[in-house]
Amino acid sequence: MDKNVAINNKKFLLSASLVCADFLNLRADISALEKGGADFIHFDVMDGNFVPRLGLFPEMLKAVKSVTKTPVDVHLMINDPEKYIPDFAAAGADIITIHVESTNHADHAVRMIKKLGLKAGVALNPGTSLHTLDYFLDDIDLVMLMAINPGIVGHKIIEKTFDKIANLKTKLADKPNMLIEIDGGVTFETAPKMMAAGANMLVCGSGTIFRPHEDTIDNKLKALRIALA
Repeated sequence: MDKNVAINNKKFLLSASLVCADFLNLRADISALEKGGADFIHFDVMDGNFVPRLGLFPEMLKAVKSVTKTPVDVHLMINDPEKYIPDFAAAGADIITIHVESTNHADHAVRMIKKLGLKAGVALNPGTSLHTLDYFLDDIDLVMLMAINPGIVGHKIIEKTFDKIANLKTKLADKPNMLIEIDGGVTFETAPKMMAAGANMLVCGSGTIFRPHEDTIDNKLKALRIALA
């Protein structure tokens, strides 16, 4: 992806959560994501400290990038992310998003991402105020709102998320190119409500597209896009 080109030239973007894929058939799942028209691959990195799970790593990202041209949205759910930003940039990340709660130097981390030529995002946990963004809005390309507590797959959406999306949309009224990404709680029922509230990028996981008992990944992606359109 040309990182100098705007990435929100669609009404909405779908980012497929790789952590929900079948790791014994990962290449096949990536091919299905391409066939279904996924806009991004969402790449969760978890350290077992900032969140209660262990996640993905740079070598895996490099392998993923070797078999797909789909841009990758790296979500660092780790403490002290600035230590690892260069590794994920070198492995092929297109966007790197850090949590403001994970470091005392979030502004430095954002500048590091931008200096490496990538799109930069800032993520907020459910209990983190939107006012925190005031320090970053002129430097970032994406705001990610967690609709569940991070690092826990399958939890239901925190209902106040819809109000938070709407409030963020109002806050960003003078920044029409900013991506508003929602991670967690995305289902066929909640996704339209998220879009109506102001979101334009959704992380799709086990609640939407990775449901092998229902249909193939590519068919579920197409169905979700039709439902949102």
